[in-house]
Amino acid sequence: MMLGSVRAMRSREGDQPRRVVCPGSYDPVTNGHLDIVERAAKLFDEVIVAVLVNPNKKGLFSTEERVEILAEITAGLPNVRVDSWRGLLVDYCRQHGVAAIAKGLRSVSDFDYELQMAQMNRELSGVETLLMSNNPAYGFVSSSLVKEIAHYGGDVKNLVPDVVFQRLAAKFSLPR
Repeated sequence: MMLGSVRAMRSREGDQPRRVVCPGSYDPVTNGHLDIVERAAKLFDEVIVAVLVNPNKKGLFSTEERVEILAEITAGLPNVRVDSWRGLLVDYCRQHGVAAIAKGLRSVSDFDYELQMAQMNRELSGVETLLMSNNPAYGFVSSSLVKEIAHYGGDVKNLVPDVVFQRLAAKFSLPR
C-alpha cells in the first residue's frame, strides 16, 4: 500500500476516527516497541496499545504493571491509549471499532510469522494488518533478549525506556 500522505490514514472532518491497535505482550516494552507506537501515532487518529494476555505464559511483569508502564511511557502521545485483552485480537478489534493492526518487523522470520497471522486475522474478521519495518537501530532488540541480559546483570539501559530500565534494575538488582 502506497501512502500519498499521512492524511491517507487520518479521518476527514466528520468521519469516524481511524483506529489502529498495536498488540503485544510488552514484557517488557522496548525502544523498538515504542518506535512503532510513535510512528503509528503519526498516521492514525487513535492508537490503542493492547497488552495481550496469554494465560499459558508467566511474564516478568504482571499485566497491570505492563499497562501502567506503557501508560507512563506514552503519556506524551495524546492520541495513544493503553488497554489489555484476553482472547482473540480480532474480537478486540470488533468490539472497539478498530479497522487495522500495526506490527513491527525486525527480520524475515518475523515477516513469515506476521504474514500468516495477518492473513488469518483478515479471514476471521476483515481487519487489515500493517507491517512496519523496524528502525534499524532496534533490529536486534527483543523483550526476551532484554530479560535474559538483565537477568545476568548485563546493561540494557539503551534498549528500553528509562521507566522500564528502572523496573528491571529493581527486579534484577542492576546498577542504576
